[in-house]
Amino acid sequence: MFDTSPPPTDHALMQDSAFATALTLCGGTPFRLPSGLLLLTRSVAGVPILMLPRAAPPTDLHAQLTQAGLARRPLILSPERPCAMPRALRISPPRNLLSLDLSTNKEIRRAALHQKWRNQLRRAENSALRLRIRPLSPDHPVLDRETDQARTRRYQNWPPALTAAFVQAAPAQTLLFTALLRGYEVAHMLFLTHGTRATYHIGHTTDAGRSSHAHNLILWEAMQHLHAAGITRLDLGPQTTQQIDRFKCRAGAKLHSTGGTWLRWAVLG
Repeated sequence: MFDTSPPPTDHALMQDSAFATALTLCGGTPFRLPSGLLLLTRSVAGVPILMLPRAAPPTDLHAQLTQAGLARRPLILSPERPCAMPRALRISPPRNLLSLDLSTNKEIRRAALHQKWRNQLRRAENSALRLRIRPLSPDHPVLDRETDQARTRRYQNWPPALTAAFVQAAPAQTLLFTALLRGYEVAHMLFLTHGTRATYHIGHTTDAGRSSHAHNLILWEAMQHLHAAGITRLDLGPQTTQQIDRFKCRAGAKLHSTGGTWLRWAVLG
């Protein structure tokens, strides 16, 4: 490690100090460049590689890597937005990410809701649903539910140990919304905050939660809660299934393209 500048407040989750600490607690060895950007380390087929996730490389990247003694290691770059990428080879195309603008007032956010989404929210607001908001505990059963759900639906998310380590590193940066219907838990959504942004991390629902539109109520109330806490943007992740994307887009989410994935390695010139 070496002296660094603090990361900017408007940064992705994978550039947050709590994420770096969580990786360290799980046995990882992340690096901070002098500019404050976080580099991850991994071994592929016995070759140690670096990754710069969700951030545009600084113009003096080579100088910073040299200062850190890392200039000759292969580096995978995956910027959040399209940007100049000199001395790098593209290895995968851009992806589409969804996010909600929370910088506007409540009336503008409500007006941005799709009519069907807004009608579902109104029914949830007028139902017997009640919300509970609290930080996540490292041993909360919602982590086991996420493991089971990911296995059943065949998608990849953080390992439960990494989420638990994030909770240990920064419990105040976790917000678990639980919807209760007549005292029974019917839905959850977990959000992680990072600077002036937040990320939707995991969510679950039951048949009762779906029929009562619990996730509409949770997401809407999370938007208000996060806005009041100074959060200006809520990241909802990449495009996935048509049903999930429709739910997010009808809540007002907009698409933006990443910069793709690139390989930078000195031996490639």
